[in-house]
Amino acid sequence: MNKFFRALIAAWGAKKLGGGCLSTIVIFIIIYTLLGKCDNTSRGAVPVHSHTKTAATR
Repeated sequence: MNKFFRALIAAWGAKKLGGGCLSTIVIFIIIYTLLGKCDNTSRGAVPVHSHTKTAATR
């Protein structure tokens, strides 16, 4: 997810859910990190290689 849209969504959610100044900042950080974890690409994923059988030479 684009960082700009992630920050925009987190700011909107923090504004709606936050009560005071400190709680709004904490909620923003929580929402921002959770949206970062919902990324489509896995950073630690190992690429899968298909195993193909090759004909043995005589």
